[in-house]
Amino acid sequence: MVASTTWDLVIIGSGPAGEAAAMRAAKSGLHVAIVEDQQEVGGSCTHLGTIPSKALRHQVRQVIRQQQNPMLRGINSNSAMGWSDLVKRMSKVVTNQSQVRSGFYFRNRVRVFFGRGRLDGPGRVRVVDAHERESLLEARNIILATGSRPYRPADVDFNHPRIYDSDTILSMNHTPRNLIIYGAGVIGCEYASIFTGLAMRVDLVNSRERLLDFLDAEISDALGYHLREQGATIRHSEDYASVEPDDTGVTLVLKSGKRLRGDALLWSNGRSGNSNGLGLETVGIEPDSRGQIRVNEKYQTEAEGVYAVGDLIGWPSLASASYDQGRFCAGYICGEENVRSLSRVPTGIYTIPGISSLGRTEQELTEAKIPYEVGQAFFKNLARAQITGERTGMLKLLFHRDTLELLGIHCFGYQATEIVHVGQVIMAQPAPHNTIEYFANTTFNYPTMAEAYRVAALNGLNRLSLY
Repeated sequence: MVASTTWDLVIIGSGPAGEAAAMRAAKSGLHVAIVEDQQEVGGSCTHLGTIPSKALRHQVRQVIRQQQNPMLRGINSNSAMGWSDLVKRMSKVVTNQSQVRSGFYFRNRVRVFFGRGRLDGPGRVRVVDAHERESLLEARNIILATGSRPYRPADVDFNHPRIYDSDTILSMNHTPRNLIIYGAGVIGCEYASIFTGLAMRVDLVNSRERLLDFLDAEISDALGYHLREQGATIRHSEDYASVEPDDTGVTLVLKSGKRLRGDALLWSNGRSGNSNGLGLETVGIEPDSRGQIRVNEKYQTEAEGVYAVGDLIGWPSLASASYDQGRFCAGYICGEENVRSLSRVPTGIYTIPGISSLGRTEQELTEAKIPYEVGQAFFKNLARAQITGERTGMLKLLFHRDTLELLGIHCFGYQATEIVHVGQVIMAQPAPHNTIEYFANTTFNYPTMAEAYRVAALNGLNRLSLY
């Protein structure tokens, strides 16, 4: 047993939440240690989730672009590229990201302990490394930032070589001709886009009535249309009865009686907090049925001096939000009186085409009986989209008919996850500076995708006969 001096803060988990907390605390002069059970820092975000899937998506978009643009056909074509080839290229991005993140800890004098960390009673974290050597860290404050993992029902054999989840899909060493994806949430839809972009036949099974039903209905419908156009078969309101793998593939039996056959199955039906084996019982913390931990507005758990952030506490389970939660939590530990909370968190969905939204949907405004109007800009009419060949998509602005306050931003198409931030800035302004008149009266560079805001604003104001 190796004992250390007392640390001001020990963080378990080096994903976005843990990293942000460590940097914030270290820059305030705290003596900080971080514990990571993988061989490199970055957490699942860097090695299994956000970074790998977005790197894969980018490569597939390049393939699709070459296939669809006559001017690019035959130039360095990667249309025959297999899954393993894509994963190899993606791994270079992951390695670079991990090296960058390691540099952050080194420059800020944050000690990294590689090994499995768990609570060992109040103010103590026990770390066991790959060689079974133990370290006991005494800490004044502890932050749990262990993230989440794919939910795995007990009746599905995830050890079978034809069954994958979003963590293990990167280890797939063959390129299936047809793939079943069970679960049409954000991750399921993103991977459906990636695999259909590689010309695979995809069966996307959705247990709900429509895709991503938290989105504006028009955006959700557009996503379904384009997934089908790319070759996906979408099956709504279906639940599985059993999964039957064999040497050559997988049969998914649905409760409706349907039997779907594929070369492989990607299970993408929810996530669970990584709270198993954390020693929560030693400090009196009880996770919920999905392994998530309850916290208050200061990210404090039921145990004194123990905090939790990121996917481990549930909503919104986004890397961007987790980073802010870690930073805000560490700020409180460092003495900030007012703990900032998440507000107006944009949704970023990296399907092909991408989706991003912020604020209320048309359905929500209708139910709340708020008088609103719609301004639209279709990408096919924008000069920039015509130049790049990325004509699919639209920007939709929802605004109050009387005050012109910007109420919702919904974008589908090229650079959607970037474009949303222009509107985010205006939506965050106090009245009367949060209206769509800003876009109508602002000169945007031409030709750009951001110009869609001016087009959409004028479109909406014309509906009111104001311009």
